[in-house]
Amino acid sequence: MSGILDLLNSDIGKTIINGVSNQTNQSESKTQDVLTMALPVLMQAMKRNASTPQGAEGLLGALNSGKHDGSILDNLGDLFKGGVDDNIIQDGGKILSHVLGNKQQTVENALGAKAGIDASSVAQILKVAAPILMGMLGNQAKKQNVNNSSGLDSLLGGLIGGNSAESEQSFLTTILDADGDGSVIDDVAGMILGGDKKKGGLGGMLGGLFGK
Repeated sequence: MSGILDLLNSDIGKTIINGVSNQTNQSESKTQDVLTMALPVLMQAMKRNASTPQGAEGLLGALNSGKHDGSILDNLGDLFKGGVDDNIIQDGGKILSHVLGNKQQTVENALGAKAGIDASSVAQILKVAAPILMGMLGNQAKKQNVNNSSGLDSLLGGLIGGNSAESEQSFLTTILDADGDGSVIDDVAGMILGGDKKKGGLGGMLGGLFGK
């Protein structure tokens, strides 16, 4: 199974980047930078949330509800034609709020600072991307017949860890919880903004991620 970042380099990934770019009036390169950082962060936050029985039950319920069954991936051209439907963007906002909780603004600020765009533009990008990400998860869950927390953990771990480049894996391993306080998001924010936590280590890892 391909990792989530491998997907961005595929044909479907290029369609998503192009569509999200047009929807949010951001360049494709900035959009790709944001998604390359944000998608693994969202996946890792989902994995952390799903480590509790209640969290796993909630995510499984969302994936099995039919709303995120992967059908959104069948007509990406139509999805972006004439602008993404407001209902999908609102759904994206709810997904982000659920996954990131009160750390959402922190994450958007951090990603914006690293990508060189304002946090509100990051928020727009993520609101469009989140339902697509959930559709991908729902599609994979259906294919793999995921119906319990163990299967869910395996699915998320495979998507996070299935990337080919070692730099990507190092990045994800480091952001998992750099200071051992149990908060993935604080560590991501501190590292991306160049804070004290693991200072200096992120530049090289992100350089590998973006091929710069």
